[in-house]
Amino acid sequence: MRLLVLDVDGTVADSRHEVAEATRTAVRRVREAGVRVMLATGRRYRDTLPIARCLGIDVPLVTASGALVKHPTDHATLARAEFDPGVLPGVLARVVAEGHEAILYSDSYSLGFDFYCRSLAAAANEPGALGGGLREYLGHNRDLANVMPDLHGSPPEGVFAGFVMGPREAMTTLESALDAAFPGQLSLHTIKSPRYCEWMCEIAPAGVTKWSGVTAVATGWGIAANEICAVGDDVNDIPMIRAAGMGIAMGNARPEVMQVADAVVGTNDGRGIADVADMILASLA
Repeated sequence: MRLLVLDVDGTVADSRHEVAEATRTAVRRVREAGVRVMLATGRRYRDTLPIARCLGIDVPLVTASGALVKHPTDHATLARAEFDPGVLPGVLARVVAEGHEAILYSDSYSLGFDFYCRSLAAAANEPGALGGGLREYLGHNRDLANVMPDLHGSPPEGVFAGFVMGPREAMTTLESALDAAFPGQLSLHTIKSPRYCEWMCEIAPAGVTKWSGVTAVATGWGIAANEICAVGDDVNDIPMIRAAGMGIAMGNARPEVMQVADAVVGTNDGRGIADVADMILASLA
């Protein structure tokens, strides 16, 4: 193995959303053995930076489930997904018709905001207007929002992904509806938000996965798929766990993730990443 790819939430971050000392030590052992370590996460770029710094990672970060790859030292964008013309307005029209709100990600770290939304007032003044999860998200991240009341009618250029938040059944229903309405044009998955109370239907252009982001970087390094170990716990990790030479599921992973993995290690609250380090180092012996 020449490259270790780690998910963040549920993998290197424990159930308290912290990185344990044992995990930091395990990552350091791998790096000192000459193996590159990369993060591939559903988090926004800004939210990924503290984890990278904590682990001493200075290579490109695969964020937004593969839709945005940036370098943490100078914040340069290395890869950013694009929707086909006309797709995003159609998606947003369907989202609104289904009674939901969308958050749209933008590559605007240097400008001081991370995403677009239609309103923050509803989150503050009408507690039930946006649903518990989205209200919680906007309340926590309001300083990173760019509010555009006409967002759904005229989405800005440069949006590379987004999500809708709500109860699990509503999100899986929305995922199915979008998949049927835009066949072959979207990458969709529904995951439990690790830090908020509801589920997220993540929406990106077709072909965008964590694995597509990883390979965009690994290819430039001359690293082949069979030289990569990928570790994760949720459905957005499945493409990279399947495609990597060694795919590993955390002990707290969803059953469908465990089913496609080559191995299952300890949990994110236990010695999961230490187990991974042991396996990587054993493969180098």
